[in-house]
Amino acid sequence: MQLNISCSSKSKETPTDPVPEPTAPTPLRWVKPTHFPDPVYDLTKNPLTVEGALLGKYLFYDGILSRTNIIGCGTCHQQATAFTHHGHDLSHGVDDQLGTRNAPAVQNLAWNTSFFWDGNVHVLDSVSLFPIQNKVEMDETMDNILVKLRATPIATQKVQVDYPKMFKAAYGTTEITSERVRKALSQFMMTMVSANSKYDYYVLGDAAALSADEKTGLALFKQKCSSCHNGELFTDYSYRNNGLPPIKIDDQGRYGITKNESDRYKFKVPSLRNVGLTAPYMHDGRFVTLEQVLTHYTDNMQSMATLDDTFKLPNGKVGIVLTAAEKQSIILFLKTLSDTQFTTNAQLSDPGIGNAF
Repeated sequence: MQLNISCSSKSKETPTDPVPEPTAPTPLRWVKPTHFPDPVYDLTKNPLTVEGALLGKYLFYDGILSRTNIIGCGTCHQQATAFTHHGHDLSHGVDDQLGTRNAPAVQNLAWNTSFFWDGNVHVLDSVSLFPIQNKVEMDETMDNILVKLRATPIATQKVQVDYPKMFKAAYGTTEITSERVRKALSQFMMTMVSANSKYDYYVLGDAAALSADEKTGLALFKQKCSSCHNGELFTDYSYRNNGLPPIKIDDQGRYGITKNESDRYKFKVPSLRNVGLTAPYMHDGRFVTLEQVLTHYTDNMQSMATLDDTFKLPNGKVGIVLTAAEKQSIILFLKTLSDTQFTTNAQLSDPGIGNAF
């Protein structure tokens, strides 16, 4: 691009020098919400940049990461529902195959000590490899992905994306590697911070942000639910058996990773942020409403050898004691955790790339 500048001492036809390309990526400042704990993710090993996060955003939404060039990360993690697959108990992957677990929310990953329902990954930069390689999710290899990315842009792309150019902007060279792909995805996911709900405004000093009924629900929640869903992230990142009887698939959760008998039917405690938007619920998406979730805890929990002690009552029964009115109060509070700024943030939205080919 040239700038046409008129000057009395020069001919109007004399071109100026072209605008130089940036010599380094632009640092992107990551700000921790003041009421959140310190993040787990080490940003010094993958400093955020504007170009790196943008590259990660394109990769996140691009079907090029799958064998069929149709299924992207954003297929099963949709922004309007806090990056879950709303309405799907189990998500559809390549060739319309069904997975075995409900797609968890992609939010506040900077604080996660482990990932997935069974915690089989402990480093954010490795998370993307698992759905990519899973035979019923994306069923692709990183080697094939690198070949496809290096070949862009191509005529059959619905939206022309020059990935070598984007990698150069993010990393200084056009070299496309597995590590760069994974770190770019991590950079984008690091920007998925949800901390602007009504509850957050209340915690930060706006007493009027919650109604009297919502405050009652908050007090009940702290009394009845916060042993697992605690802190500002509403999870302690532990693995617990919450008395769900096995159905459909005999998914034994954490036991599949550790092979420890004490871990049978234990699953990671999910964050409850945006929980009013992320139905269906549980690792297999068996519950459609929050009312059904609370009814499970009050009436339908199954006693098992590894059931968490939290749910064992003095009378020998299991569950959480709640009246119908108390359930409704807790649900009112849970809905104050919805963050519409997060679910409508244009910087997180699909850039329109859609399916790759």
